[in-house]
Amino acid sequence: MYRGQRGGGKNKFFQRRKICRFCVDDGMEINYKNPKALKQFITERGKIIPRRITGTCAKHQRKLSIAIKQSRQIALLPFVGKPLY
Repeated sequence: MYRGQRGGGKNKFFQRRKICRFCVDDGMEINYKNPKALKQFITERGKIIPRRITGTCAKHQRKLSIAIKQSRQIALLPFVGKPLY
């Protein structure tokens, strides 16, 4: 490549804008007592999935992380996932 030139071409992948599930559906509530709903937002290793991947807005991601942490404290969700060995 020459200096000043960039790799042009068309972008093969079009990333669709992610929308917040909680903003769209008013009936869906973030509650630490509901581990089934919270499990969608943690990995199999037990880590909280970031909002750039899930698509949740900042306001709901903060509430979600607090609810996950509360649920871990009262042993509804695990701190770590299953061991790999």
